[in-house]
Amino acid sequence: MIEAPTANPTERIHDVCRRFGPDRENLIPALQEVQESEGFLSPEAVDVIAGYFSLSANNVYGVATFYAQFRYHPPGRHCLKICQGTACHVQGSGVLLDAAERSLGIRSGETTEDGDFGLEELACLGSCALAPAVVLDGVVHARQTPKKLNALLEKARS
Repeated sequence: MIEAPTANPTERIHDVCRRFGPDRENLIPALQEVQESEGFLSPEAVDVIAGYFSLSANNVYGVATFYAQFRYHPPGRHCLKICQGTACHVQGSGVLLDAAERSLGIRSGETTEDGDFGLEELACLGSCALAPAVVLDGVVHARQTPKKLNALLEKARS
C-alpha cells in the first residue's frame, strides 16, 4: 500500500527507499517506485537512492541506464511512444520518429521545453498487424504516416 505523498520530493524519495531494505537486490524495485512516484529519476533522486543503498550516483546510473524503462527527464503532459519493433521498423517507424523529432523539436527520451510532449521509443508495442504504430497518451494509433502523426500532434496541442 502506498502512503499519502509527502510535499517535499526528497522526503518522498526517502519514504520510498525506506519501504525497501538497503540491500542491493532492492535497488531496481526502489528505482521503479521512485520513478512511479516522481515521474522520472532526477539527479536529486539518484543521489538520495545512492545514499540509501550506500552506492555512488554513478553506480545507480550504471544500473538504471541498463534498462530502457527509466526516464531522466520529467514526462510531458502528452506522451508519444513510437514502436521500433521489427514489423513497425520495416513499415517505416524510423521515418515517424524523425518526423516526431522535427515536429516537437526534441529527440527520443526528451521532453519539450514547455512540458507539453515527451517522446519515447518502444522496443515492441505488440501490435504488429497495425504497423507502424504509435501510442499517444495511452491510445494506440495504427498505420501511421508522418502526415497522420503530425495531425495527431496538432490535435493534442489544441
